[in-house]
Amino acid sequence: MSSIIPTFRYPDARAAIDFLVSAFGFTEHAAHESDGVIGHAELRLGDDWIMVGDDRAGSHDYPKGPSTIYVIVDDPDAHHARAVAAGAEITAELTDRDYGSREYAAKDPAGNVWSFGTYRPS
Repeated sequence: MSSIIPTFRYPDARAAIDFLVSAFGFTEHAAHESDGVIGHAELRLGDDWIMVGDDRAGSHDYPKGPSTIYVIVDDPDAHHARAVAAGAEITAELTDRDYGSREYAAKDPAGNVWSFGTYRPS
């Protein structure tokens, strides 16, 4: 498991989880809910993880705000098609970069920007 796990807070974590699953292909691993508040949830994409939770009273006091994350995918065209079909707001259309990556970007319901592409640092 990676020792760096991005963590996101959402006004409605359940809706965000549903979006991340349908638009970006995550799978829900666990969700810990109390009194209608998801304090901690774990989602997987391949071998990688993110954590999400509600940004509501009674949840953690982590800072909130839009973030940007880059996710390596094997087939950005298929991934893009899935995101579009799920209603994701595309902020950068599919493009081939001069450094060899094919990529696009989309926003999630909280305004976080998710970039998906083939670039792998070496």
